[in-house]
Amino acid sequence: MAKLDGINEFIAVVETGSFTAAAQRLQISTAQVSRMVSALEKRLSSILLYRTTRRVSLTDEGKTYYHHSKQALEGLEQAEQALGQRNLVPRGKLKITAPHTYGELQVAPLLNDFVTRYPDIELEYELTNKRLDLIEGGYDLAIRVGHLENSSFIAKQLGSRRLFVCASPEYLVAHNHPHSLSELKHHNCILGTLEYWRFEEKGIERNVRVQGNLRCNSGPALLDAALKGIGLVQLPDYYLVDAIKEGKLVTLLEKLQPAQEGIWAVYPNRNMSFRARTLLDFLVQEMATTHQAGKE
Repeated sequence: MAKLDGINEFIAVVETGSFTAAAQRLQISTAQVSRMVSALEKRLSSILLYRTTRRVSLTDEGKTYYHHSKQALEGLEQAEQALGQRNLVPRGKLKITAPHTYGELQVAPLLNDFVTRYPDIELEYELTNKRLDLIEGGYDLAIRVGHLENSSFIAKQLGSRRLFVCASPEYLVAHNHPHSLSELKHHNCILGTLEYWRFEEKGIERNVRVQGNLRCNSGPALLDAALKGIGLVQLPDYYLVDAIKEGKLVTLLEKLQPAQEGIWAVYPNRNMSFRARTLLDFLVQEMATTHQAGKE
């Protein structure tokens, strides 16, 4: 029978990033956390953590043990809840990651609503376009957009997005509408981080190189430039929906739009904690409502 001594301390170190922060979370001394983790490593005959003066990180053995031990503890938590030993109110720490701009516009407001609804939740979310390691970073959930890499993680689709090419009516009066991909070379195309725009022609995906006099890695900045008549822009629908409805932007080349991309919740294992499952169900419900409203 596996002993539980040191597991809570180990998980706390992984999820907070230091022995000191883990001690603060568990309300015990840093020395006690260190002793318990060292005893756990001795019992397992494995080094679980790399320790330096600046940071703590997981070894390969530590990643494996973290994944399974966290799953086991969450299973015990679910068992207690199933037996009615706790009120079914989510509480405790959750750690989430999401893409930067999509997270700011779509995810962060929902996460803030979730904490408002469940004040016993301690929520940390990081907005970044980097594909973070969920296990090493101690993340309960990641929001990802587009194609998913092959993974042992579980993914649930929350919604979808489409890319639109748009321009302001003022720009189109001066420069006419493009009706084919070959005509894009005659237009000022506002660029993001890529050198090309994505399309689908006769069922085949096409990446078309475009050029213009403005480039920026911010979706809201590109949207503002298009609204001011600087040129054509290709952006996801959640940037554009209001401007299109209000007639401030006109959609172009609609028959050549690329296929929809999925918006996903990705998580390490099926045995989610009650608090993580509650958050996932909340996001599924709220994002379904948001995406449906955007289609109306």
